[in-house]
Amino acid sequence: MSNTELPSQGPLTDPVRNPSSAAEPVRTKRAFLLILLTLLVPGSAQIVAGDRKLGRIALRVTLSAWLLVILALVLLFTNRTLLINIITNPVASLLIVLVLAALAVGWLVLFVNTLRLIRPVLLPTRMRPAVVIALVLAMVVSSGSLGYAAYLLNVSRNAIGSIFNANGPAIEPVDGRYNFLMMGGDAGADRTGRRPDSLSVLSVDAKSGQTAIISVPRNLQNAQFSEGSPMRKIYPDGYNCGDECLINAINTEVTNEHKDLYPGVADPGAQATLEAVSGTLGITVQAYVLVDMDGFAKLIDAMGGIRIKAGGWVPISGDMIDEANGIHGMPLGWIPAGEQKLDGYHALWYGRSREFVDDYARIQRQQCVQQAMLKQLDPATLLAKFEDIANAGTKVVDSNISASQLGSFVDLAMKAKGQDVKRLTIGPPDFDASFSTVPNFDQIHDRVKKLLASASSGSSPAAASEDTLLQPGAVPGNGLSAAGAAAGPLAGLPATTPSPSPSSASDFTPVTTTPEGEPITEAMLNQFKREGNEQAIRDLVATNGQCAPL
Repeated sequence: MSNTELPSQGPLTDPVRNPSSAAEPVRTKRAFLLILLTLLVPGSAQIVAGDRKLGRIALRVTLSAWLLVILALVLLFTNRTLLINIITNPVASLLIVLVLAALAVGWLVLFVNTLRLIRPVLLPTRMRPAVVIALVLAMVVSSGSLGYAAYLLNVSRNAIGSIFNANGPAIEPVDGRYNFLMMGGDAGADRTGRRPDSLSVLSVDAKSGQTAIISVPRNLQNAQFSEGSPMRKIYPDGYNCGDECLINAINTEVTNEHKDLYPGVADPGAQATLEAVSGTLGITVQAYVLVDMDGFAKLIDAMGGIRIKAGGWVPISGDMIDEANGIHGMPLGWIPAGEQKLDGYHALWYGRSREFVDDYARIQRQQCVQQAMLKQLDPATLLAKFEDIANAGTKVVDSNISASQLGSFVDLAMKAKGQDVKRLTIGPPDFDASFSTVPNFDQIHDRVKKLLASASSGSSPAAASEDTLLQPGAVPGNGLSAAGAAAGPLAGLPATTPSPSPSSASDFTPVTTTPEGEPITEAMLNQFKREGNEQAIRDLVATNGQCAPL
């Protein structure tokens, strides 16, 4: 072979290094191969057919990114709390956002360089669109996904910064449990401080995630402030100044008159309410989450609605026309009994309405709405609607929980998901209807202690004691009391009988017909209202406290 003779498979005929001598099918295969290499192993296409220096840099970055992904997966299975804390830490999350954005841009540059290596003008005319489309799709899947992940993480950073306390102290479990006060109230432009319409304590076992919900009626009187509460100086014997001193009035009173007792506290009214709930229940409540109920509808809409099984018809009440007797005008609409998918507006009214029934039926529905949200906020929904949910959350949620502990609490929430939730209401069905007016705090403390002991061990609460309370006119076990039917299907049960778990609570038949078998309709209920026959409506909607998430 002479010095001028070229080898039969030399570089000039290599279809990867020198495409000009390759046949058309080989050029096409080469184009798709380079796209695939850039998608799966960024930098490898440049090593094979382009700028090897660029390729080596890209490969080092790729290997480093893979190592970080592997490390994240290891943490996911071995120390999920640490992983979530890293992601939610404001500094670490900002760094991750910047790294993801840089990787997205770098991957995009590699695809542009790969397009140059492909040299579409040398491809068969009919294959050029297919190659370009394949490259664009690969860019969207890779670089686009990284860019979108960076965007969502930045949205999450902003939401966390808006809702949670960036510099708040970490809280420790008490008796092995974290206790959070959940408050729902209105904060209109004409109000100073929120007056909570709903108060409930979410108590979570620090190890297992086993959860108990304790509902406190908003009309509870003589609430006891916890040891060390500044409000004990003003009300040493409890919040007792007559019928006006209901527990839900503490927030507004402290906001308007006693801010000076809470120097440096962002929301004195919420903190004072937390202290009142702690003292009343005989436990230490460490943090609060306050939800503005007027904005609550936006959060439900962002989730795509919630699904429930409703036990009875619930009115969307009209304007109040007789405040002394609690009489409203014609309802603006009705939420029927049976299986329903509720948007934000109807979910808000479902949890808020108390016309024709009492506060305890409303409390049961509020618990049901909370559980439906937790149950139906699955990963798929969260990812698909993340931005809307995060934006809605910043408008309706406020909390003194430290952002540094979000990892621990998110991990607990994951453990709690799917477990039965034990419940107690400081009122029907667990106490007499008049109990909130003259509460026995020793009895409350004893019931709460038994509930949390059962929630920690997973066993059933203790059997009924000799001082079991019954609803007036109740027949034990009949499901409804004569005088307290509006309190829901459990009003006639003994006071120490535990509230049903979600599984047993769903075992009821919605009331959709009258005792005579005639279907209940909106027209029928409105006709009773026009006739002034509100007792007939009360009889037909008495079971609207029954509810189960679907």
